[in-house]
Amino acid sequence: MKKIYSTVIVSLLVATAAQAQLTISNGNHVMEISGSASTYYNQRILKEGEYDHSKDRFKLRDAQLSIEGRVSNIWEYKLQADLADMSANTSSGEIDPENPGLMDASVTYKGLGFLDIKAGYGKVPYSLSSMVPFTFSPYWQRAELTRGSLFSRRDAGVTLHSSLWRQRVNLYAGVYSGLGEMALIGDNDASGNPEFIGRAEFSYPARYRYRLIDDRHSPIPMFMIGVNGRYMNKTLPDGEVFPANTQSEYGMKVIDGKKYVYGFDVSFMYQGFSAQFEMHQIKGEPAKTNDPLFMGYTPQQTHGYFLAGGYIAEVNYHIAPINTIVSARYEELDLNDLAKGNSQRFSPAVAYQIKGFDAMVKFQYFNILKEETTYDALKWKEQYRLGIQFNFN
Repeated sequence: MKKIYSTVIVSLLVATAAQAQLTISNGNHVMEISGSASTYYNQRILKEGEYDHSKDRFKLRDAQLSIEGRVSNIWEYKLQADLADMSANTSSGEIDPENPGLMDASVTYKGLGFLDIKAGYGKVPYSLSSMVPFTFSPYWQRAELTRGSLFSRRDAGVTLHSSLWRQRVNLYAGVYSGLGEMALIGDNDASGNPEFIGRAEFSYPARYRYRLIDDRHSPIPMFMIGVNGRYMNKTLPDGEVFPANTQSEYGMKVIDGKKYVYGFDVSFMYQGFSAQFEMHQIKGEPAKTNDPLFMGYTPQQTHGYFLAGGYIAEVNYHIAPINTIVSARYEELDLNDLAKGNSQRFSPAVAYQIKGFDAMVKFQYFNILKEETTYDALKWKEQYRLGIQFNFN
């Protein structure tokens, strides 16, 4: 625990540094340059018989640089990269879906007025908790369900977006490579097929921003409900395999066959209190009867498919007099209905805002209530994470 206390002192010293944002404009073209940095110390309480403490460490989570621009109110562009994760991904040969090195590289055409067309690489319109920027959360890590191991958070493709009724209604539709963050390798898989994603949101009584915390203490109750779905058919020709690291740690981010994902989310805010609930289900139809995802069962027993999914419930409160956010999150996940058991996790968090979300000390505690040993056998049962985030805005 002495290591954690020392992190607090270092964090407070770092927070005294100056913040800045650079804006360049010639009247027709406006460009903004900003960035962020975040670092934490992580400590795990291992299970009995485990001795590997390599995850007890200081880590530079983010060292981001962002360039955003607008030309004649018709074109918008964004380039966002994380130098810390670029280094980590290069050394490991993998891309962390929650913290990829390249976060956004896209161009949006807004000249039609009623429809925005975005092309390039960036977040896909699926799952509220995935779409909320990391810096607006008191947590150091997203829920396991939406971290990017079961379905992608980013991809290369084209997104159509339309807003109605003063942005209370938002509609999204897009087509993407289907390889998620691994689309950055360049080629598609041997099937050549894309992934299709759609999302619809309704908020009332006003526009609802992608935020989890009601730091503005809304004077009237506000809510948003979203429904989304995605589909891909990545059936491979005989003898072909997916590019390395495409299927992720659970082997189902991309499958040799058809994959359906659908879910919904609800969010509420009022006078500093906020709450979110989110649920997703995956239906996989592997093309081969001996696919490992069938867990050795026969086609008569599986009926040709498996199910996975879960839900997330979170409550938050912003204590304005002391600039502090308190939060608690419960998540449940079943990685395969053909395998026995599921996993359950509880994770509270506390964040002290030195300067809003731009300078914030964050503490997160992880508690594994139950684990699904077939897919996700862990060496630890509890985890503590403490550090600071700092935005140059």
